Amino acid sequence: MGFPTHRPRRLRRTATLRRLVAESRPSVDGLVLPLFVVPGSSVVEPIASMPGVSQLSVDRVVEECREAADLGIPAVILFGIPERKDPHGSEAWADDGPVPRAVAAIKQAVPDLLVITDVCLCEYTDHGHCGIIADGAVQNDPTLDLLAKAAVAHARAGADLVAPSDMMDGRVGAIRFALDAAGFSELGIIAYAAKYASAFYGPFRDAAQSTPRFGDRRGYQMDPANSREAIREVLLDVEEGADVVMVKPALAYLDVIRRVREAVDVPVAAYAVSGEYAMIKAAAAAGMLDEERAMLESHTAIVRAGAGIVLTYFAKALARRLGR
Repeated sequence: MGFPTHRPRRLRRTATLRRLVAESRPSVDGLVLPLFVVPGSSVVEPIASMPGVSQLSVDRVVEECREAADLGIPAVILFGIPERKDPHGSEAWADDGPVPRAVAAIKQAVPDLLVITDVCLCEYTDHGHCGIIADGAVQNDPTLDLLAKAAVAHARAGADLVAPSDMMDGRVGAIRFALDAAGFSELGIIAYAAKYASAFYGPFRDAAQSTPRFGDRRGYQMDPANSREAIREVLLDVEEGADVVMVKPALAYLDVIRRVREAVDVPVAAYAVSGEYAMIKAAAAAGMLDEERAMLESHTAIVRAGAGIVLTYFAKALARRLGR
């Protein structure tokens, strides 16, 4: 039986009714704020392609973390930009590198804030790729030991979770083994399990200074045409010990987020990447759309698709909006 007995608009009449019957409920509890850590002191270097986002020295990162915690944001994820780069990305596992220094400072100043660290080599290598290069190609297996060393260095500094983003085969297992051997069996892994070779990473590469010097990352990041492959990657990472799995990017891959949510029983994260953020910012600046509404709608779509954790540069703005 349809109209006039059934009138779906009955539950849309007022804002309070709509709030009562909402199917997806975005929450501050699922937000993660990405931060870019650079050497120096009192450094705030705006990123032109990401309005409102800056590279920050450790002292400024701590200030940002205090603000995030005050807004109720439970976690941040750190990306490091070192003073020097080399072919192996050795600053990635240096105990005095930007990320370990920032982790220690944050945990001292804001102990209840969860600190996640990105584990990759692209920000640290002089060639901009996520692994060791030989014969013009990224070498999978030799890279695993270096990723594991970086994860252990972050754990020693006090990280709550490590997040390998390199897309090397077997890296979750290698990191899990290294963490356990170093006495960090309690520390969890958030795996960038389905990370696509996306055009939406451009502003991030400005922020992290990680644009490849040659070629691209299609030999290890996933083909945007594939979704069944994402499930295979996710299941492999769970088998190797991932505690959380992530899909990156988010908006162009909502179908993948849904498929992953249905395939696994571990928490699912999604990364609303720099290009997604920059598009909304640029369109809003041009008067083409309402920034707050677009931000909230896109975030709700990611949650609706099945992501319980969302890494987003809008984290502070969302926290202010969702906390009303």
